[in-house]
Amino acid sequence: MSTDTDLTRIELLSTEDDERYQVRDPIEIRHLLSTLVTRRALITARQNPGNQSFLTALLAVNNDCTLLLDGSAEETINEWVQMAAQLTCITQLQNVRIQFNVDTPVRIAYEGRPAFRTALPGSVLRLQRREFYRLQTPVTQTVNCIIPLSTTTGTQVTVSVRIIDISGGGVAVAVPPREMEFAPHMEFPGCTLHLPDVEPISTRLVVRNVFRLVNRNGVEMLRAGCQFLDLPAHADSQIQRYILKIERERNARERGNY
Repeated sequence: MSTDTDLTRIELLSTEDDERYQVRDPIEIRHLLSTLVTRRALITARQNPGNQSFLTALLAVNNDCTLLLDGSAEETINEWVQMAAQLTCITQLQNVRIQFNVDTPVRIAYEGRPAFRTALPGSVLRLQRREFYRLQTPVTQTVNCIIPLSTTTGTQVTVSVRIIDISGGGVAVAVPPREMEFAPHMEFPGCTLHLPDVEPISTRLVVRNVFRLVNRNGVEMLRAGCQFLDLPAHADSQIQRYILKIERERNARERGNY
């Protein structure tokens, strides 16, 4: 539970289908959190705002609409937790990412150990890996997408955005927060993908969802999930070959053969 992915806080800004990712029904939330208690799932709790974090677990989901989080063996951690305005809790359950916020944790004693009582969250973010994590592009390579835009004066400009991950059906790109607007259903015709060792690929992109990612150092990034439209017939095989090449290289590095 100490990787960058586990410690990345995700905020869903907009999507075509909000209910696909957000659980809001109180009964379903209680069931989901009770499963975390039963499975004894480790949870990374992050100060929000802030970048301090600690490992914890859910101890109980109570009938009075509160939950109990396990405290720390280190008193300094318990001290900052009880002063936190909000904690973002991040875990996984059967390859599904679970994230929720709890407000104003109150320190109590539970079975002779420090613990924290909070109200149940009003919503829980639930992300299947296949929905959010596709092939992440190597940070050592330049993998970008050129997007043409029309300005308010009618002139054409191009913006280069970094491709975060890619699949045969689309890409996720890092959105420059102040330069471009990305919202579901927005379309960007005339885009060009630039993948290493692959001829430039022309496509039209349509935005499906937008997330804000905050890593453990507090650095924020907007991530827009986009679907390919009008992809040339040969482009799909080019993308698949690129994905397989990167996967083979990563597997070789993990085996120590690369």
